[in-house]
Amino acid sequence: MADEFDVAVVGGGIVGLATAHALTTAQPGLRVAVLEKESGFAAHQTGRNSGVIHSGIYYRPGSYKARFAVEGAAELVAFCREQGLPYEVTGKLIVATGAAELPRLAALAERGRANGIPVTELDRDGIAQYEPNVSGLAGLHVGTTGICDYPAVATAYGRLAREAGAELRPGGEVLSVARRRDGVTIGTATGELRCGVLVNCAGLHSDRIARMTGDDTGVLILPFRGEYYELTEDRRKLVQGLVYPVPDPAFPFLGVHLTRGIHGDVHVGPNAVPAAAREGYGWGVVRPRDVAETLAFPGTWRILWRHWRYEVGELHRSLSKRAFTTAVQRLLPAVTAADLVPAAAGVRAQAVARDGSLLDDFAFAGFDPADRRSPRRAVHVLNAPSPAATASLPIGREVARRALAALEAGG
Repeated sequence: MADEFDVAVVGGGIVGLATAHALTTAQPGLRVAVLEKESGFAAHQTGRNSGVIHSGIYYRPGSYKARFAVEGAAELVAFCREQGLPYEVTGKLIVATGAAELPRLAALAERGRANGIPVTELDRDGIAQYEPNVSGLAGLHVGTTGICDYPAVATAYGRLAREAGAELRPGGEVLSVARRRDGVTIGTATGELRCGVLVNCAGLHSDRIARMTGDDTGVLILPFRGEYYELTEDRRKLVQGLVYPVPDPAFPFLGVHLTRGIHGDVHVGPNAVPAAAREGYGWGVVRPRDVAETLAFPGTWRILWRHWRYEVGELHRSLSKRAFTTAVQRLLPAVTAADLVPAAAGVRAQAVARDGSLLDDFAFAGFDPADRRSPRRAVHVLNAPSPAATASLPIGREVARRALAALEAGG
């Protein structure tokens, strides 16, 4: 006899665990299962980032990213404080190193204010007061940015969900999904279960889980590997906090930046290069199925055509430590190649549409409470890269709201 649940959450990263926490908080007694294919939780995007609590300054006013990052940053700080988890509100600098970047820096300041974020504009001397070793023409100081330990946050979400009755099931890779009028049957590596609603928080595999349920969302997850270095211990003093370049508005990556982590390390990076596997944390990791799926998708070729110059630069910095060091020296002139040691890489799950556009905002699919004719019995989180960890509490509530509405709607 298959185990019975009201909601099964596929994916045990920070978004999936935040959703389980939100579900059990909103409706005590709800039968919730969290299915994670790995032997532990928070193994991928959650556990392989630099721990930044983002302010929301980069995101279009009114978008999910802007609203949820601003809300989420404040809530996450409060959550860490309440749960006794390590965190620090450090603030950060965004620095223009060339005259061509000054208009984009000014536009960022306006966007930050539109999103309700405290922003201070700085000249060279102002930059030096925060970061004496950083070089720039002008900068912004963003006071609400911070750092924390996201695996610890995810663990706390999971603990609270479990204490409220949820079952957390690691090692339960989803192998099949059968959606029927009266519910969903899920075949996993550890057995079969039934639920009223499937919630897809599978991150790097969210598009596959959506297709498995029978929903064609029209997107593919394109994995981009973020490659980091760290400053050697004796050179960490070069960086006091968080320092970012002015981002390229045409691409959803923030460029090579400097991040002092909650445990004292200083990350430098990342590059953003296409990976040859959904979990391709190094050049040697190649999965033919992942490569074939990427190459067969029309959006892949369109994005490469539009952004090939950008990607050539990223690949050059990936393959050449000298080129990477040169990029870092624009912000931190005193750094040398000898000061940089390799650190763990991450992979960003970036959703791409068939026309080659990168989904810029958080994206959801499946049952929509505003449209009762939408497909039922499943809710999909299609695009939740950075700042999803920062925004995990608001995202969790939004997904829980959709899932509970789907449960109420039934067949």
